[in-house]
Amino acid sequence: MEDDKILMVHGSGGSATGELIDTIFDKEFSNKTLDQMEDSAVVPGSGRIAMTTDSFVVTPAEFRGGDIGRLCVCGTVNDLLMRGAVPKYLTCGFILEEGLSVDLLKRVVHSMAETAREAGVEIVAGDTKVVNGNGELYINTAGVGFVPDGLEISADKAEVGDQILVSGTMGDHHAAILSERMEIETDIQSDNAPLVDMVSNLIGAGLHIHTLRDITRGGLGTVLKELSESSKKTFTIEDDLIPVTDKVRDFCGLLGLDPVYMGNEGKLVCILPKEESDKALEIIRHSRYGENACRIGEVTADSDGRLFARTRIGGERELDVLQGEGLPRIC
Repeated sequence: MEDDKILMVHGSGGSATGELIDTIFDKEFSNKTLDQMEDSAVVPGSGRIAMTTDSFVVTPAEFRGGDIGRLCVCGTVNDLLMRGAVPKYLTCGFILEEGLSVDLLKRVVHSMAETAREAGVEIVAGDTKVVNGNGELYINTAGVGFVPDGLEISADKAEVGDQILVSGTMGDHHAAILSERMEIETDIQSDNAPLVDMVSNLIGAGLHIHTLRDITRGGLGTVLKELSESSKKTFTIEDDLIPVTDKVRDFCGLLGLDPVYMGNEGKLVCILPKEESDKALEIIRHSRYGENACRIGEVTADSDGRLFARTRIGGERELDVLQGEGLPRIC
C-alpha cells in the first residue's frame, strides 16, 4: 500500500479495497462463515437472543493496556453478558480516515482478533468505509448472544436486602486515557477486558442474580443511580468499601476527580440476594479479572430510585448521575 497510509482509493470497492480486506481483515478474522464473503451471515440460532450495537471512537486509538480493537470487542461482549447471554457473533464496521497508518490498522485488527478469540466469539460480517479526514479510526460493532431459557437478569430486578458487589477497582480505564491525553507520566493501565469467564461462572453456579451491569462511561455512581431508578429502590453504598488503586486515587486527587464517576471497561456490578452474596464474591474473585472484587453496599428500601454513599466520617451524601460532559471519547 502506497506510503503505508489509507487512501481514498481503499474505499472505492475495487482492487485496492480487495487488497485491504485480504491483507488485513480476512487475515485476522478468517472463519468458515466470514470466508464465504456473502452479503449477510447465516449462523446457527437459538430461541432467545440478545442483540447489541456500539460505536467506538476512543482517543488515542492505542493506550496503556489496550487499544480500540480490544475495546470494541470487550464493550460489545460485556453488554451481551449483562443480560446473561452467551456471546457468539460480532459484526464490525470500520470508518477509516484518509491518512490512517496501515501499521496502526494492522495492530488494531490483530488485537481485535485476539480479544475475540479470548471471548469465544466469531466476527462473521463487516464493512469498511474510507472518508476524508486526519487519519483517525472509528469502529462500529454489533453483537448477538443466546440467552438460556428461564434466565431473567435485568436492571429492574433488584430487591430490598440484595447485596451490591463490584468486580474490581474503579476508574482504571478513565485514568489511563486521560493521563495519555494530558501527557502525564503514569503506569496506570486500562482495565478493558471481556468478562465471559466471570459471568459464565456466576450463572453456572445457579445463583439468583437479579442485576448485572458493566461500569463504563459515567462510572459507578451513574450506573448505580440508573439501576436504583429502574428498580425503584434505594441503594446505599459505603465510600470506604469502593475499591480504587492507590495510583488512580492519587491521580484523581491531583486533578480533583471523583473515582465514583470514573469509567471502566472491564468491571461489573452484580446485585443478588444476601444469602448468596458470599458465594458470588468468591466466584468472582476466582474468575479471570475479578481478583479485587468486593461488596460495597446493599439495596435498603423501596423508593423512586435514590442512591446514597456513607462517608468515612459517618455522614451520608446522595449521589446522582454524572453531571456535565465528563471525559468524552473514552470508548
